[in-house]
Amino acid sequence: MNITRKDEKLALTFQIEIVETLSNIVEVIAEDKQSALLKAQEMYRNEQVVLYPDDFIDTKFVVLQ
Repeated sequence: MNITRKDEKLALTFQIEIVETLSNIVEVIAEDKQSALLKAQEMYRNEQVVLYPDDFIDTKFVVLQ
């Protein structure tokens, strides 16, 4: 956190983290939950599943400093 003076008033600098959450449900055929999770992760990494602005569900603001 930096402290600076502006017009004789004390001004502080803060770091704010902004986190947007996107969510979508995909169906995966697999033998068990672990295999399904691994397939979904691979599909996401290979861009077979893409999240769009319409998938937006939440925004969170966190003060770091």
